[in-house]
Amino acid sequence: MAALTKDHIDYIIKDLNYRGIVAEEIENELTDHICSVTEAEMEKGKKFIEAYHEVLKSFGHTSGLREIQKQTLKVENQKATIMLKNYLTIAFRNLRKQSFYSFINIGGLAVGVAACLVIVLFIIDELGYDKYNTKADRIFRIDNEIKFGGNYYHINTSSAPAAHTLLQDYPEIESTVRFRSYGSYLVKTGEGVEGIKESNVIWTDSTFFKIFSIPVLEGDPTTALKEPASIAISQRTAQKYFPNKSALGQSLILDNKYNAKVTAVFKDIPSASHFHFDILISMIGDWPVAREARSTVFLSNNFPTYVLLKEDADAKALEAKLPGFVAKYIGPQLAQILGGDFTIEKFRASGNKFDMSLIPLTNIHLRSDLKGEFEPNGSITYVYLLSTVALFILVIACINFMNLSTARSSNRAKEVGVRKVMGSLRSHLVRQFLTESTLITLFAFVLAIGVAYLMLPVFNNLALKQLTIPFGSSFFYLLLISAALFVGVLAGLYPSFFLSAFKPVHVLKGHVALGMKSGFIRSALVVFQFVISIFLIVGAITVNRQLTYIQNKKLGFDKEQVIIVRDAYALRPNKVETFKNEVLKNSSIQNGSISGFLPVESENSGRNDNSYWKEGNEPTTENLVSMQDWRADYDYIKTFGMKIKMGRGFSNEFPSDSSAVILNEAAVQHFELGDDPIGKKISTFRGQRPDGSPDPNQTKSWTVIGVVENFHFSTLREGITSLGLFLDKSDGFVSFRVNAGNPQDIIRSIEKVWKGLAPDQPFQYSFLDEDFGKMYASEQRLGKIFTVFAGLAIIIACLGLFALTAFTAEQRTKEIGIRKVLGASVSSIVVLLSKEFGKLILIAFVIATPIAWFGVDWWLKSYTYKTEVGVMVYILAGAFAFIIAWITMGYQSIRAASSDPVKSLRSE
Repeated sequence: MAALTKDHIDYIIKDLNYRGIVAEEIENELTDHICSVTEAEMEKGKKFIEAYHEVLKSFGHTSGLREIQKQTLKVENQKATIMLKNYLTIAFRNLRKQSFYSFINIGGLAVGVAACLVIVLFIIDELGYDKYNTKADRIFRIDNEIKFGGNYYHINTSSAPAAHTLLQDYPEIESTVRFRSYGSYLVKTGEGVEGIKESNVIWTDSTFFKIFSIPVLEGDPTTALKEPASIAISQRTAQKYFPNKSALGQSLILDNKYNAKVTAVFKDIPSASHFHFDILISMIGDWPVAREARSTVFLSNNFPTYVLLKEDADAKALEAKLPGFVAKYIGPQLAQILGGDFTIEKFRASGNKFDMSLIPLTNIHLRSDLKGEFEPNGSITYVYLLSTVALFILVIACINFMNLSTARSSNRAKEVGVRKVMGSLRSHLVRQFLTESTLITLFAFVLAIGVAYLMLPVFNNLALKQLTIPFGSSFFYLLLISAALFVGVLAGLYPSFFLSAFKPVHVLKGHVALGMKSGFIRSALVVFQFVISIFLIVGAITVNRQLTYIQNKKLGFDKEQVIIVRDAYALRPNKVETFKNEVLKNSSIQNGSISGFLPVESENSGRNDNSYWKEGNEPTTENLVSMQDWRADYDYIKTFGMKIKMGRGFSNEFPSDSSAVILNEAAVQHFELGDDPIGKKISTFRGQRPDGSPDPNQTKSWTVIGVVENFHFSTLREGITSLGLFLDKSDGFVSFRVNAGNPQDIIRSIEKVWKGLAPDQPFQYSFLDEDFGKMYASEQRLGKIFTVFAGLAIIIACLGLFALTAFTAEQRTKEIGIRKVLGASVSSIVVLLSKEFGKLILIAFVIATPIAWFGVDWWLKSYTYKTEVGVMVYILAGAFAFIIAWITMGYQSIRAASSDPVKSLRSE
């Protein structure tokens, strides 16, 4: 109910007359009741009905109360409608009148909201990975953490028998599924047909469709992978190989040796999944992978393993039981190899580790970056960073609005004073200003949708996403409108209370502080804006410096001018060496090497570690060294530009090199071979028991003939571990070091040789430096995204600063005119107008520097090898922000300083 107005009093008099009561009889009592209502209660309209009701009761009249209430509500609704129209009319009038500031407010807020909207869409997509699975909350992956032999491994793979044994021993597990990856495959429908390289191929158990919610379009999901030599393929794969017909029952040939029958076609796996398999191969039968899947060795971890828990199972309780599983099954096999008085307790007490853990399915994409991931995962760190950036950009845009609203207060001070004199209550003024701010945000949000629509293709290209604005979702519009109202109220709250608090007596006399002098809070907000901006600039510089460091760091091998020919196994059984020799006849090619192991983490690039010990020592826990075991040919070191530090490389002049090894410097240190390791020997297990486990009675020794300089064969987040090169055949890749020149001519000549030897096999190649760059694709994307949004934050902050400077110059027009008449130069006036803002930016720099330092240190901790971020980075960021801000202020300052003083002083 509103205040007791003249309309209410008139209605009371009329009602009393209608009842036959002379108004004068109760004038005093009515006045007493009205006067008893305080100003606050009058404003809220709480006592109108109660006051009149008491008057009527004192004269024995109680009827007609409901009619009075209805009439009063009707009056109030009419007044509310009129007031709302009035608010909107005034709001539109002010927006048109102050079109420049309206443009700054709406444009800045629209860009901020658009950037925030794009980032929110990205975050929602990232957080939604694997949630398409109806049983996602019950699916977990088994991870293994191993510290042994001087090396540390945190891997997503388990042993072959682990899945079945876990299912057998723990009743809370409903089902398990394993995967086994051997990289890409050449796939074709028949002999004589050119194969197509398929990367998303995996070997798996028949329980795949029981655990994961992947709809099967053709075939029976319960039996699809239970037959030997059976495969299930995705819908897009079926259309690729069997267009316009059913794929069920058809055959596909994999790598020219596996003839598989299609027993199911499944719907394409959603994009928000941590794996995207197109071909599932059954691990039942007599193929080599199927035999490996039946192994009983718990020490070989090659199978990513997932468990489905029963509905009432406690994952934490199950995880607490896993150390017992390690002691029961893995401990005895370790004891057989290490011998002596080995126990798992002593193993752990000596600093070693062999732990199993559970990671929820929905955490894998953002919280797992282990060896053996199916695809490069996202990072929860990047989600947090981008969430912070989105919030910062939105806050900067809101600060612009608040600053401009309060800075323009003097222009509206007289309006507020006149309104208050005419009877406007403070609540009316607050509603008026909140209406204006909400209207601005609604316009900004509508414009933001268009800006976001234009930004999304660029962002999708940077982030490798396929994000779209959900125009068909009513929830999206509800959320957007709610956000607009929230931001409008939040951004307009302070200005509305600030403006409505003016005292009419003061403002009508002109006693209102102008420009920046009236705004300590406004100054604080400008400082906060530039603290955020400088922080983002430092972040963008740091990410890009780290990327530059990665690209230019000495790696221990030369990644430039090396062409990698992939899938060399397609030239089997005896054409790989012929292919290499034919290509080397080209004078533009310096060297060539055949090996399945590359010094970068690339598709199908081999990684294999085994346990070795220094000859003369026993293979105990203390003496074993876990070492990368790479097969290479005579030209491997020369082709990849590695450096021999001691001894020599492999040579066909030494038949004994078949029992030789070349170690890296890290291995020499771990084996404790001293300053002269040449000629010393290391040993390893080379026999197996019937169950497939290593036989400690069968060993082989290798003589060290050379030491190669340490080279990075993993990302720079990790240190360099022990590695040995052994002379042996491994034909995954053929690598060629070429002369600088026209690479396309060289590639065509290599392809010609390939097609001459394998006309029905696809020719696949890459450049080693590009493969190296792909290892840091996520950092590159982060660097670009961070730079873009840091730039947006600076632009939005400068938009506000531009408007504030313009307004300050406008308020000081007469002062500038007087100064010019008295002889002030343009440069002195520019300094005068800019120095106050310049001080604020310097304060922001001082505050932002330690905050940015902590942020940079936190991010770089994930890298073992990282760039040095010296004080110059922070000075550069501060200088950049200051220069951009000064340019922004300088334009308005110079414009104001160059104006004709005659015009500004004409009315004086």
